[in-house]
Amino acid sequence: MSDITRVTRLRFVNCYLVREDDGLTLIDTMIGGSAKAILAAASKLGAPIVRIALTHAHGDHIGSLDALAQALPEAEVLISARDARLLRKELSLDPDEPQSKIKGNLPGASTTPTRTVSPGERVGSLEVLDGKGHTPGQLVFLDTRDRTLLCGDTFSTLGGVETAARVNPRFPVMTPATWHRPTALETARSLRALDPARLAPGHGRIVDSPAAAMDAAIARAS
Repeated sequence: MSDITRVTRLRFVNCYLVREDDGLTLIDTMIGGSAKAILAAASKLGAPIVRIALTHAHGDHIGSLDALAQALPEAEVLISARDARLLRKELSLDPDEPQSKIKGNLPGASTTPTRTVSPGERVGSLEVLDGKGHTPGQLVFLDTRDRTLLCGDTFSTLGGVETAARVNPRFPVMTPATWHRPTALETARSLRALDPARLAPGHGRIVDSPAAAMDAAIARAS
């Protein structure tokens, strides 16, 4: 039985509940108005949400953050230091970053992260990985128990597996919201090299044994 449960709204946006020894880690919070569904899913699993880990600061991933933080005042809130700036609606670029406009819906949040995390750290059973490209500071998470890759918006699987570097006609909104497509493609390649057992995206179903589909998506975007 998997330790990861997908929760979805409107059939296109996901968050995930990851079971740990001390409770549940929530990956992303979906769009606004999703808190009730997320809390109900956690209740069904019979465990408390003890931390909220955000892949990035787009509104379809942080939309219910404030409501959940209010409902779960003891829960940790984690994000990269880079996307914490986007959470504060600070859209400036660093001198060493590609000087492309940061795109997508960036509503910000009133919730202040408990702490920031960086690639190489661990959040429970999850290894924190660099996911930049879609946003400058996107994170992705690899479950070290079963090698499920919670890939944020590096890949989507709606209408087939695609990268954020190439427009998917069946889900065309993700790529125009991508900050820097060449970086997103490099991130997709680095994640494919990990040979994940499952691909769990922000949009679309979980895909088992995704290697061939990831290879094809990368080839189409190259």
